Amino acid sequence: MADMTVAEIRALITKHKRWDLIFATVGVLALMVGVLTFVALFAGMVMDGAHRLSWDFFVNFPSRRAENAGILSAWVGSTLVMLVTAVTAIPVGVAGAVYLEEYAPKNWMTDIIEINVTNLAGVPSIIYGLLALGLFVYKFGFGQSILSAGLTLALLILPVVIVATREAIRSIPGVIREGAYALGATKWQTTADHILPYSIPGILTGVIIGLARAIGETAPIITIGALTFIAVLPPAPFTGDPAAGPFDWLFAPFTVMPIQMFNWTSRPEAAFHQNAAAAGLVLVVMTLSMNALAIYIRYRLRKNIKW
Repeated sequence: MADMTVAEIRALITKHKRWDLIFATVGVLALMVGVLTFVALFAGMVMDGAHRLSWDFFVNFPSRRAENAGILSAWVGSTLVMLVTAVTAIPVGVAGAVYLEEYAPKNWMTDIIEINVTNLAGVPSIIYGLLALGLFVYKFGFGQSILSAGLTLALLILPVVIVATREAIRSIPGVIREGAYALGATKWQTTADHILPYSIPGILTGVIIGLARAIGETAPIITIGALTFIAVLPPAPFTGDPAAGPFDWLFAPFTVMPIQMFNWTSRPEAAFHQNAAAAGLVLVVMTLSMNALAIYIRYRLRKNIKW
């Protein structure tokens, strides 16, 4: 390198800058393919289904007449299923990640667990549906219910939450732990008061990815027996005669937005296809709203962190 002339060095720098420009151009083109594809699909849904969005569309049950059909049972079912999924997957996933990263001994058993957790993130969703059918529906006797669906999707996103949480914990500088230990904190105090608060923004990123995947899943929900047509809502707690219990809704039959869309797109009438496009718009808005809430919480927590 010392023998190179100034002209040769400049030529080398120019060549590398040229490759940087080429790579940046290819990257932008690849990005635009994905972005433009999404924009085109979303624009198609807007043009086909925007005129169907009305108050009646949200408060009516599905119907054999397209003009009277609504998504009440579908969006309520999706909301309740995602509630069960979040309540189950987030605490279990975070706790499992904390154990593996902070407490688990480094031996062959831990290595096997880590490999399997990572591999489970790539297992097809239909496999989780078959597992849930045998485990939750038949073995535990939960039936074809909201509880079975929520637990199925929780299993589906659990590896994603665990992996993302572990990466967030690993990103915390070691001086944080050393400072806490130097002041006499126990491992649990260090983890609960320092590691987890600093890791929450990264943890929420994994949760966002997992829940966004879960809300659009169809295969495992169909496998456990979700209904394609239902005209009743789960019983509200302490209503009806006799009054429903506080958790009776967990065992109610259900449908979700993706299955309702699948039902409508499988019909030959164009009006049902427009209903499916409108339902797709609602599903996109639900997903973006859920993600926006998590991003806002992540931003507020990150803003309050004092390193």
